[in-house]
Amino acid sequence: MKALVSSCVVLPCSFKYPVQEQPSDRIRAIWHMKDNWGDIIFHKDPTRVKDSFKGRTKLIGSLGGSNCSLEIDEVKNHDNGPYCFRVELETSEKDKYSFVENCVSIKMFEQASKPELQAEQSVQEGETAVFKCSVRHTCPSHQPTLTWSHTGKAIMTYKDIGHGNWETESVLTFIPQKEDDHTTIACTVKHHGKVEGEMTVTHHIFVKEQATISHILIPVISGLGSALLFGLLCFFIAKKRYESRPGEFRPQGGQNVRKSQEEGTDSTVLFRSQRTEANNPTASNGFFCNKPGQNT
Repeated sequence: MKALVSSCVVLPCSFKYPVQEQPSDRIRAIWHMKDNWGDIIFHKDPTRVKDSFKGRTKLIGSLGGSNCSLEIDEVKNHDNGPYCFRVELETSEKDKYSFVENCVSIKMFEQASKPELQAEQSVQEGETAVFKCSVRHTCPSHQPTLTWSHTGKAIMTYKDIGHGNWETESVLTFIPQKEDDHTTIACTVKHHGKVEGEMTVTHHIFVKEQATISHILIPVISGLGSALLFGLLCFFIAKKRYESRPGEFRPQGGQNVRKSQEEGTDSTVLFRSQRTEANNPTASNGFFCNKPGQNT
């Protein structure tokens, strides 16, 4: 068995003896030290109890149901035992049994272990988050308390997990908000007894922001705007390149285009004649292309 100094511990016990079942008021239960049967730690008559155990021990089981479990309160660091159970029938001087082959010892520890905290690493904003904090102990008559650093709805449960151990669990539920992001949540356990029984465990909270219509529209609009700007930019670049490309083109209004070649270089000269030929009254505005020095 293990016990926290200054808290309490329950020694689980059940018994059978080779006589017919007796009512509990006829059964005398005694707990004593293994090495010295005279060192009694529990007796129906408190005057027979060893001074260092007076007021600290009590039966929590029903003797009529063969349950002889003993609770020791305000555990001292020297309450190691071993302790043995003895049963006597008040109606008989012969029916007395000491179970010295099934004694129990206690291992003391000065500081409580940390509680266990179970939670998701990240929670969703606006949705219910659940945090669980639990601790094992040996003192069911004085259950440890579990408190949270965050407000919310907490539900406590208690259960016997066997072999003199119990578990206390607190389940906290709350709705995470933006302000909870990158904060810590703490669960603190306080055992019956002195301050040494108080321990805290923490957990970091990461809140995922809740998706809204703006979170959807803004990226879509931004993407469409970027695509539109890119398309317009490509259009103007292509247009500019097309307009600045050298080459032959056909002017409007029946314009004639002639090429002249000088020193191996092609050049195109375009001009409109504003002169009217006297000998050719039908001639009007026309285009002429001449080499340098040639008269028209």
